[in-house]
Amino acid sequence: MEQSKTELLERAGIDTADALARFMGNEALLERFLKKFLDDPNYGALKAAMAMGDQAGAVTASHTLKGMCGNLSMSRLSALFTSQVALLRQDDMAGAAGLMPEIAQAYEEAAAAIRRCFP
Repeated sequence: MEQSKTELLERAGIDTADALARFMGNEALLERFLKKFLDDPNYGALKAAMAMGDQAGAVTASHTLKGMCGNLSMSRLSALFTSQVALLRQDDMAGAAGLMPEIAQAYEEAAAAIRRCFP
């Protein structure tokens, strides 16, 4: 992977070395899955569930995102979703909602980096 792409993705919280190791060095496959991440509906579902106070929906969406981000080596987002899922499972909707601004920022940074690297 080009150094400029690696640096951009790393700054956005994506561990490219780990991601490439997970994808057995196949850059094209990693690119394909990063692009699929952009189309996944769970982030929108999480925002909607949090806005409606739908704890079950929020747990489902956040847990799915946690796994997806972990598999794609999106370390910053994975950590945030891990924390959010734990709060939701402890019936702490307010605490989980309090993470949404940081999640939104990290998500937008990652999405922007992916779009920029793989137009």
